[in-house]
Amino acid sequence: METSTDQAPAQAAAAPPRSLSPSRASDFMQCPLLYRFRVIDKLPEKPSEAATRGTLVHAVLERLFDAPADERTAPRAAALIPGQWDRLRESKPELAELFADDGEGEEAAGERLARWLGDVERLVERWFTLEDPTRLEPVERELFVQAELESGLKLRGIIDRVDVAPTGEVRIVDYKTGKAPRPQYAEGALFQMKFYALVVWRLKGVVPRRLQLVYLGSGDVVTYDPVIADLERVERKLLALWEAIQQATETGDWQPRPTKLCGWCDHQAVCPEFGGTPPPYPLQIVSAARAGVEDLPQA
Repeated sequence: METSTDQAPAQAAAAPPRSLSPSRASDFMQCPLLYRFRVIDKLPEKPSEAATRGTLVHAVLERLFDAPADERTAPRAAALIPGQWDRLRESKPELAELFADDGEGEEAAGERLARWLGDVERLVERWFTLEDPTRLEPVERELFVQAELESGLKLRGIIDRVDVAPTGEVRIVDYKTGKAPRPQYAEGALFQMKFYALVVWRLKGVVPRRLQLVYLGSGDVVTYDPVIADLERVERKLLALWEAIQQATETGDWQPRPTKLCGWCDHQAVCPEFGGTPPPYPLQIVSAARAGVEDLPQA
């Protein structure tokens, strides 16, 4: 899971994007207008049960490694859930609306919260069937990484876990609370991991030995061993993507790209595809030419 690190606080004045994270790169490839709404306009979005579930699971798995190896058990992990949920709500007061009484009655709202917390516990328990935390000693957890390419493009993100073997080989691990994608969509799922591998390579001069996606929703572990040619291809893709983002930033031309994912978008009310009008563009337009984002690289 990747937490965005390239958006300023919502109250800050609009500014051109300065860096690229895996999430925002995926946003632009999915829909340039969505990228604008999130990065340029910083429009608010309602918290979702699925995203919040993922955040809570990540917090529990991160904190579990604070315990000695022989105490990293499923019951201990489950015991961490209430405290981490309280901390999450304290840091994000808007989460209170997730399980608020919307006319269904307090008892029904409480039952919905209980079911949701039960789902969190089941995901955490499933992790123990996929990895053995008593045999792991991560070098880093929730590691913020940032690298600047020769072009000046800054790449940044947060890696869930970094393992280093006694021989020095690096493994990057990411937890996913959803299900593993079908084979035809596997490359898109690996995009985030290759992004991280590129950052580590540019920072440390070391190509990670393995990229590992742990899908708690389906109980699958997907691994990929990158080579330099892979990372060079990702770098070229990101440079082309960044050029398209810069063009759109300068021209104000952010085209919507309708897909099945539009049904889950919070911004339908201001999207032309749904009869809406985007808010006034908050940045100065410096070029009247079209951005030319029709042929964007795909994840």
